[in-house]
Amino acid sequence: MTIRRRDFLTLTGAAALSVGLPRFARPADNANVYDLERFGNARILHMTDTHAQLLPVYFREPSVNLGIGTMQGRPPHLVGRAFLDRFGIKPDSAEAYAFTCLDFEKSAVRFGKLGGFAHLKTLIDRLRSDAGPGRSMLLDGGDLWQGTGLANAMQGADMVEAANLLGIEAMTGHWEFTYGEKALRSNLDRFKGEFLAQNVFLTEEAAFNDAKAFDSESGRVFKPAMIKEIGGSRIAVIGQAFPYVPIAHPKRFTPDWTFGIRDDELQKLVDALRNNDKVDAVVLLSHNGMDVDLKLASRVSGIDVILGGHTHDAVPQPIPVTNAGGTTLVTNAGSSGKFLGVLDLDLAKGRVSDLRYRLLPVFSELLKPDAAMQALIEKMREPHAAAYAEKIATADRLLYRRGNFGGTVDQVICDALRSEFDAEIALSPGFRWGSSVLQGQPVTMEDVLTETAITYPETYVLSMTGSQIKDILEDVCDNLFNADPYYQQGGDMVRVGGFAYSCTPAESVGRRISDLRLDNGRPLDAGKSYKVAGWASVNAQQGMPVWDVFAKHLRSGKVPQRNDAGVTLRGVDDNPGIAELG
Repeated sequence: MTIRRRDFLTLTGAAALSVGLPRFARPADNANVYDLERFGNARILHMTDTHAQLLPVYFREPSVNLGIGTMQGRPPHLVGRAFLDRFGIKPDSAEAYAFTCLDFEKSAVRFGKLGGFAHLKTLIDRLRSDAGPGRSMLLDGGDLWQGTGLANAMQGADMVEAANLLGIEAMTGHWEFTYGEKALRSNLDRFKGEFLAQNVFLTEEAAFNDAKAFDSESGRVFKPAMIKEIGGSRIAVIGQAFPYVPIAHPKRFTPDWTFGIRDDELQKLVDALRNNDKVDAVVLLSHNGMDVDLKLASRVSGIDVILGGHTHDAVPQPIPVTNAGGTTLVTNAGSSGKFLGVLDLDLAKGRVSDLRYRLLPVFSELLKPDAAMQALIEKMREPHAAAYAEKIATADRLLYRRGNFGGTVDQVICDALRSEFDAEIALSPGFRWGSSVLQGQPVTMEDVLTETAITYPETYVLSMTGSQIKDILEDVCDNLFNADPYYQQGGDMVRVGGFAYSCTPAESVGRRISDLRLDNGRPLDAGKSYKVAGWASVNAQQGMPVWDVFAKHLRSGKVPQRNDAGVTLRGVDDNPGIAELG
């Protein structure tokens, strides 16, 4: 497919010149699509949640991303037209395609895939060159090593090589921890940048046994922060790893470490950097998720900018948050390699006197792939290329995952689980990673792995009562819609097969889920036991990997059992976190 550059040039009107959006080229000058007006004396480039996507991808942004209570109607909980209106983006434009779900399939054909490390390398090199020698740095917000079959097979080692060639100078982590300490440390030994995590500490037992740590006195497992001098100014970067690793994932991967938000320790660290190290700017490289970062910014003073990740929210403009020390700007840079954040700082007299931020969509067909990165990717993929290219099926609809309550990918996975195990009910986790496949395109084994490749992929079959199933839904729903962001762990609602239910997100805990009914219309009986199949359990399982179950089902060509997520939403009619797609 050859992209029509005029689509970028004629359909991006004055709105594209607003703060936070890419400035596309003049009609007579296609080479300047990614030209940014030079500003300030230090440039920080930020990427996050690429989930090991070395190649360009299609990735449909959510049509449902609900904010409840004080978060309703506020970024990041805006989708569709409400998102375009809030950020001044013209409908039917390249930016509208990158940032929203609107007209996704039509726009995907028109504007092409986004991301890809060879294309990112070209863009990053250009932006660093524009800033001038020694005046920029590249940061990664985590979830770099996981999300593809290749990364899973190599335990992230492929992504370390790509990160080194890309020039990443610091990163923090989340799914990186699910490879276990041995693989993690092996990868970090080869990583040329810094791994930063101020909020990961040894357990008491591990500390007593002199387990390895960056600072044995404090118990910090990893280096908490780094300072880089740019043009005579000192910029501190603090790492904030995902706070809930042992809760969201099997604890066996990190038995000696404790996590948490730890905003008290963070405040002490910021104060020390400001008062003792005399830094001119403080940046938090965070994998908290945007709602958590917004609350944290109100509680911790002295941070200039939070470069956020985890919740995969692509937010074009920073959100200012007032705290005791002034104002902190909170950003989130999307996922899957689709975006690159550009933070330009004007540093003077020990402070940030001004700044500019843009979140640039990485349109792969407008960027010539870097030859060295392309060669590295091909070399790493070569042993697996034939297996990954196997055509499993043809997509009979758009396959996507991202959305608070459902995605077509997980509907098919639930079908697969029920079919393979003759189960009445299926549950599939609401992960936010996984690229999209357009209707009519082949579904390859690589696509199957992109939706399922984790280190605990074993399927399971259990007997659960209707009451237990409802409790699971209530628990996940509270994680998603708790009024206190510090009790949110990210991710979306568990996907279901074999039954439907109603959800009232604004209700109190334990009262959000109702009217659970089997596909035959009968109510789910609280006291009756049902055969339930699922995958990605935090408890060790012995079943076959979910990707084998998924692929087997796709090969069978069975007709999908349901065309919707099976959820009826209540009390959200006026919520701008739901897009009108008709």
